[in-house]
Amino acid sequence: MNASTVVNPATEEVIARVELADEAAADAAIERARAAAPAWRAVAPGDRAALLRRFAAEVDADLEHLARLEVANSGHTVGNARWEAGNVRDVLNFAAGMPERLLGQQIPVGGGVDITFHEPLGVVGIIVPWNFPMPIAAWGFGPALAAGNTVVLKPAELTPLTAIRLGELALAAGLPEGVFQVVPGKGSLVGQRFVTHPAVRKVVFTGSTTVGRQIMAGCAAQVKRVTLELGGKSANIVFADADLDRAAATAPYGVFDNAGQDCCARSRILVQRGVFDRFLELLEPAVRGVRVGDPADEATEMGPLISGEHRQRVAEFVDPGTVAYTGACPDGPGFWYPPTVVLPSGPSDLVLTEEVFGPVVAVLPFEDEADAVRIANDTEYGLSGSIWTTDLGRALRVSRAVEAGNLSVNSHSSVRYWTPFGGYKQSGLGRELGPDAALAFTETKNVFLAT
Repeated sequence: MNASTVVNPATEEVIARVELADEAAADAAIERARAAAPAWRAVAPGDRAALLRRFAAEVDADLEHLARLEVANSGHTVGNARWEAGNVRDVLNFAAGMPERLLGQQIPVGGGVDITFHEPLGVVGIIVPWNFPMPIAAWGFGPALAAGNTVVLKPAELTPLTAIRLGELALAAGLPEGVFQVVPGKGSLVGQRFVTHPAVRKVVFTGSTTVGRQIMAGCAAQVKRVTLELGGKSANIVFADADLDRAAATAPYGVFDNAGQDCCARSRILVQRGVFDRFLELLEPAVRGVRVGDPADEATEMGPLISGEHRQRVAEFVDPGTVAYTGACPDGPGFWYPPTVVLPSGPSDLVLTEEVFGPVVAVLPFEDEADAVRIANDTEYGLSGSIWTTDLGRALRVSRAVEAGNLSVNSHSSVRYWTPFGGYKQSGLGRELGPDAALAFTETKNVFLAT
């Protein structure tokens, strides 16, 4: 094994050193998961549910500690980090209702009885990104464990600390050894071993579309199941009849939350031409008012980017000649970047077509409903988006016409643990969360009994 340093992105200080698994360690964890699978599968549904509730209780008792870890490790604001730890707790409590509700069917047939069962896959490998280390991990491991699978989780190299702590809390809650393991390591090694190891029967990956394609191709060699939650270039569509004051006041939080490091970020704002200039006037004070600074400060609304390398990547998307206005950010140590509004020079600008994954939003006009839908769908992605209008019929028409998996009308909320989440097109494959989440970690078995 070798070690990696973990850096606080708000101060650039090293806060931990974490041992990274080599291939032998990854294989050993997978073998432990395979060995633990039969006993975990055999745990009675009510008992498995009780263990998940105990896991949720351990997370709740450790919530402030988990949040402060995330503030230091990821640069998330403390308010966001508390929500994220609370989301892990809530997902586990929601998943605890799944084992006793994995209902099969009795299907009418002639000459006998036909019944179906939902059976666990076995070992599930989960690869977690650095932008939301806690919630995205739980969206995978909660339903996977509920369905009777064992889980090996690989956190991002930059942000492993809260995942390691969740692994400790799982054991404290009484989950058997080998059922839920956290294995820090490089994606090219540990993540790739999930793809190639025959004992891993499903890979859950959240990250870039480029890497997602590689994982999907690798899993095809073993016809291995995948869930992919990938990139986004989501549109925030503002019609002339919308509440412009509210749409403009909330727009920054639809894209600058988590410093724009969010695949659901509404990084394109489409505004009907008749109100375009007025919207830009209203948006400016909202952008300048975003409080960027120390993420441990309760009043902070946006923290730093994750690394210096990522900050440089974000900056390369911004042509200074297209910047309409920016907010403020601290000087000195930390990977800071100001909230930035750009007016693209044309439809081929990279800031309009590529996922920036930073606090940069492009604003452009549209003519009518059809034009708004055309622009919104003119992307290889289809994850999220918002629609602002007071016309209910238009809200429903545009919601049905926009090619995205998660849409909000007159708001920017897309993710709730009790509703499904996932993308169209190259934003992903499959769905997480929601009432059917556990089914994504099962095989359906059909049994006919002749009478």
